[in-house]
Amino acid sequence: MKKITVVLDARLLRATDKTAQRTNQNRSALVREALREHLRNLAIRAMEEQERKGYEKYPQLPEDSLIWARTPCV
Repeated sequence: MKKITVVLDARLLRATDKTAQRTNQNRSALVREALREHLRNLAIRAMEEQERKGYEKYPQLPEDSLIWARTPCV
């Protein structure tokens, strides 16, 4: 692992320390977890945006959903 320096304002640092203590983690572990979660959410949002653009480019037609109505569920 590499060490980095992150500047936090006093309020965010207090909240970070309280949460780390409450979750039995050290500050670094909490920040790593939060950053991983944030990056995962950004990736999901990017995929959702790509999907939205695809549906805008090729909108679903009303008859497209009829195939599901005709397909028997087993």
